[in-house]
Parts: sequence; structure tokens; C-alpha cells
Amino acid sequence: MKDHMKALIKEGRTQGFSLNEVEVPRDLGPNDVLVKVLRASICGTDVHIFSWDEWSQKRIKPPQIVGHEFFGEVVDIGNNVSSVAIGDAVTAETHIPCGKCLQCRTGRMHICKDLKILGVDIDGVFAEYVRVPEVVLWKLDPSIPKDFASVMEPFGNAVHSCAPFDMRGMRVLITGAGPIGAFSVGLSKLYGASLVIVTELNETRKNLARKMGADIVLDPRQNDVLSSVLRLTDGDGADILLEMSGNESALIQGLSCLTNGGIASILGVYPSSVTMDINSLLTFKGITLYAITGRKMFETWQTSSALLRHNRIDITPVITHVFPFEKWQDAMQTMMSGDSGKIILNLE
Repeated sequence: MKDHMKALIKEGRTQGFSLNEVEVPRDLGPNDVLVKVLRASICGTDVHIFSWDEWSQKRIKPPQIVGHEFFGEVVDIGNNVSSVAIGDAVTAETHIPCGKCLQCRTGRMHICKDLKILGVDIDGVFAEYVRVPEVVLWKLDPSIPKDFASVMEPFGNAVHSCAPFDMRGMRVLITGAGPIGAFSVGLSKLYGASLVIVTELNETRKNLARKMGADIVLDPRQNDVLSSVLRLTDGDGADILLEMSGNESALIQGLSCLTNGGIASILGVYPSSVTMDINSLLTFKGITLYAITGRKMFETWQTSSALLRHNRIDITPVITHVFPFEKWQDAMQTMMSGDSGKIILNLE
């Protein structure tokens, strides 16, 4: 194995990344694993870091290798590592738990009080090799396509968002058809939803929703969403809301469309505080609300792996672009245009 590798780095406190040659991380701790990265996917978080927005300025400490969604092959292991071996195909949970807090010790590592994030708090996966702790690695069956394996982290977001309730026969409203929203369309259909309605502004993402099986796609600029949902549900409203947009108006609109006693699963992250009438939108309607963060470790990963391994869902439409690693600038520009689904960097 070579001594140096190519890595995409946030060098300073300004916009942009740099593709540099750096040393391959060799100093493995007893519980560390070195993985050769074969695929890496771009996330909205990477766009925030590239743009150097307010959140990034408070969180990122350059210089640092970025990226957190990936698929690769184990090439070296620490002395105490036992769950994976050299040559194994792996991906990883991107939330790194402390293992000591109340949440970690009671089976809730995904909401660890002292959580670190791969590519945010420690060096990430936009590189030829990455060092990760054994606790977050997830071994994969080789039959799962590499591109699918690379996006299992965001796919897991959708699996987690759809997991708390029985969708059989339900009428589902999904607000926002970015990649995770599009994954959720396919999962809703797989899990037996009788009707899947999607709201989305972007034409590319409207098409993603349709390709993943959406029955109705509404543009809030052109349609009265509440009236449309009521008409499509015989005046009842949606049984389930999956809020994927992180847009305040979409959240309020989605809650307005829920039937009394309905369920809301909220994954969207909002840029600032949200103001809404809790009495009329939640309390008096008897809404059950689930706040979703990350993926359950490792219940979600088991479900996600099984669905992909046994071809229960085809996520091909959501993967719209694959770029060679050296074309990362084109990949970032495509991602920032908004006219894409998941974008993958090929490091082979």
C-alpha cells in the first residue's frame, strides 16, 4: 500500500475545497480500521462545508478531509478489531458514539450526547483511504451494488423515518423529494401505502418522485396543496406526513393536511426557528410526532441491508450522477445546481 493518497480537504476558513496529496493514516489504534474508499457520495452537509456557511464556520476546524457517505474495502485493522477482517466490503454509520453516556449505554447510540460526525468532527471519506473506529463499521454482502452501498447512510435516514408506524393502506404525504424524500416514496410503496402524494418545487426532483412510484406530485406554487390532499383523501386528509424538506412553509402545510389522529415523521432540518400554531396543527388534532435523526444503530442498518440485498427496492433512479474522483468540482457544481439526486464519486 502506498504512503500518500489523494484527499479532498477543507484547507481554510473560506469557500471551497482542495484536492491534495496527504499521508495515508497509518497510526491505527487498537479499535481502528483502515478502509480503502471505492465510492463516496456527496451530501447536503458537504455543500454547507464547501460554501462555508454560518453552521460550517461554527463547527468545522480546517484543515480537514471532508465527506462521510462511502463504500470501501478493509485493508488494515487494529489489534482488538474482531467484527471485520481484511478484504471485507464495508460502509459505516457516520455518527460516532462515545460509548459512555446514558444514551449509548441504553441502546440509543444514534442520539449519543457526545456524538462526533465523520467528515465533520474528524477526517472524512473524500480520500483514497479513511480511518474509522470499528464500532461504526457495517459489513456488507458483496451482492449489494457498490453505488447502492455508497448511499446506504441517506437511504437509512429514509428507512428510519418510515419505521415507527404501519403504512399498510395508509395515505402518505411526503413534503420534499430530495434523495431522502425520493427514497421514502419507494419505501412507502413497498410498505403498502395506498396513496403517496409528494410536494416539490424542483422539476428534477419531481421526476425522481415519479420514478420512485409517487401517485401524485404537487407543486405548491401551482396547486392548493390542502385542497388537493383533501380531495384525494375523500375529505379526510393524509394519515402520515413525512417532512423531508426542512422548509417551514412545507412543514406547516404538511401538518395542515394531516387527518385528526395522524402521524408526522420529521427529518427535515430547518435553517432557523420555526413559528407555528401548535394548538391547531398538533394538540387539538391529536397528532403523533416523531423527530428523526440519523439511523438507529444498528437496527436501521440491518433493515436497509436486507432490503437492498434481496432486491426489495430499486434505488437506481435516485442515483443520477457518477463522477471520477478527479472531477469533484463538476460533481459539486452539479450538486449545488439542485438538478440532481445522489451524486457519487468513483475512486477506483
